[in-house]
Amino acid sequence: MNKVVLIGRLASHVENRTTPNGVATAIFRLAVQRRFANAQGVREADFLTIVCWRQLAELCAKYLEKGHKCAVVGSIQTRSYDAQDGSKRSITEVVADEVEFLTERKESAQSGNMSAQEEDGIPAGFTEVDDSELPF
Repeated sequence: MNKVVLIGRLASHVENRTTPNGVATAIFRLAVQRRFANAQGVREADFLTIVCWRQLAELCAKYLEKGHKCAVVGSIQTRSYDAQDGSKRSITEVVADEVEFLTERKESAQSGNMSAQEEDGIPAGFTEVDDSELPF
């Protein structure tokens, strides 16, 4: 089984491209803190390359920015390539199947209006219910 689940912050801007066949791809680096601190008491981070394809790539390019927090579910992939100097190099990356955006959208504080998702403190799509009508 090859499955990885990561939560971290974007350490780079999303680099979006399109293949010659017209398939969208997005690449970004995710900083993921290690579970334990080192001898100096500092929790180090690993910087992992994440690759997204098709619609997921378009969404990541549109909504993710450097510093945003996200969760990634995918698989680890290793590939090799020939560098310009003729040496053979390999790279390990995570191919994302799912990306969940964990940083909230910025509310429109400039206009002074509440976001469209919340009016009078009630999230959009919900109605207020009188607690006395509940059977429990």
